[in-house]
Amino acid sequence: MPRERILVALSGGVDSSVAALLLQQQGHDIVGVYMKNWINEDNVIGHCPWMQDIEDARAVADKLGIEFRVVNLMQDYRRLVVDYLLDGYQRGLTPNPDVMCNSRVKFGVLAAYARVEGFSAIATGHYAQRIEVAQASSLHFAEAGKDACATFALLEGLDKNKDQSYFLALLTQAQLRDARFPIGHLPKPELRQLAADAGLITATKKDSQGICFIGEVKMADFLSAYVPEHPGPIVRATDGKILGEHRGLHYYTIGQRRGIRIPSNTDNEAYVVTGKRANDHALLVAFDGPAAPGLWTSECQIHSLSFIGEPVTEPCTIACRVRYRDPRVAIEFIPDSAGRDRRIPPSCEVGCVIPNAPSSEARIRFATPQRALASGQIMALYRGEQLLGGAVFV
Repeated sequence: MPRERILVALSGGVDSSVAALLLQQQGHDIVGVYMKNWINEDNVIGHCPWMQDIEDARAVADKLGIEFRVVNLMQDYRRLVVDYLLDGYQRGLTPNPDVMCNSRVKFGVLAAYARVEGFSAIATGHYAQRIEVAQASSLHFAEAGKDACATFALLEGLDKNKDQSYFLALLTQAQLRDARFPIGHLPKPELRQLAADAGLITATKKDSQGICFIGEVKMADFLSAYVPEHPGPIVRATDGKILGEHRGLHYYTIGQRRGIRIPSNTDNEAYVVTGKRANDHALLVAFDGPAAPGLWTSECQIHSLSFIGEPVTEPCTIACRVRYRDPRVAIEFIPDSAGRDRRIPPSCEVGCVIPNAPSSEARIRFATPQRALASGQIMALYRGEQLLGGAVFV
């Protein structure tokens, strides 16, 4: 393995700590970096432990004897992730800030910083595996420099309980080419043991459960600080009866049962959110079950298709994951016919528009109906354990 100069994103957790440890043991020239994405300057209720995370990341770097940097990406993060999140909720969507953080910030803005600073790659503590699969003849690859002729695939992490490939669904081939995932082949207990053996302060640190940029702050508390309340009726989807009033659609997600505050008055029955109606800001609810209108989906449309490798341009049977913790499910993938056999240059940056690119929409038919799909959610597409790419639910 050739020696590389790699920028390692240290979050202050054990996963990224061991990523740095392994790369150092492999003989690479590494530098640790903490991305300062968000500071709780607006006094949002909750605990955001960014200061402790920086100190833990710095302690790991000191233990390894490597340079440590703190890079302020707050303006980029607000523009690329937080504004996307707030805009989505204001429009009744269910955005995923973690996926956007990876595609736009970690492997977007931070990767660009790494290139300017002379690093050949950026590494993170994701549970995913990057493998070389082919040699490409594309001129774009030939012009890209180091590793230009290599094509890479992204596989699920070996530890299926920790696999994080879903959060990488919108990466491009160019981003994957410069990415390193040193811990993807490890089970979590073995990783913690490696950290303990190396004397890393993060060896027993609890895994973060919060949103990528606001830590342990509850999403409802965060939204209440930034999204104006817009009351509307709570409507029973089966017959249109108004049952009450809500404070704002952004406080609810499809499939939610708790917090609706509408008694069912029926034994062994509970209301569940089944939809949001934009024209009158109505929250649609029904008794939870197979007959609840809109709760279960057998077929849907997706848009903003993004593929890591070759685009899928013909109808086929593949698999998808509709949420991070959900299992893969077989789907019939039916791409729109327009734009078949057109290719996105590997050098395309995140969010760029390519004339004559493959169609960005497709029809999905699930082998088994899926519960509580919401507009704006991210779908990750797979062939076996290989992540093909991702898209957004219409």
